[in-house]
Amino acid sequence: MADSQHSSSYETFGFSREETSQESKLEFSEDEETLIIRMFNLVGERWSLIAGRIPGRTAEEIEKYWNTRYSTSE
Repeated sequence: MADSQHSSSYETFGFSREETSQESKLEFSEDEETLIIRMFNLVGERWSLIAGRIPGRTAEEIEKYWNTRYSTSE
């Protein structure tokens, strides 16, 4: 009984198992990566337009992926 209360308190504070699944979503296939690069060269940072070409991906996922993988600090 204490265990179920303990796990629900984690969910209340925003801790869940979904965090690990979100990390795995940032793993893009080689084809997706190639398409993102090509689309970025064509349309720039129009993430929603790029996401529209990749089923199951959101603009936020693609932007986060791009910024972690290709963004350069100036």
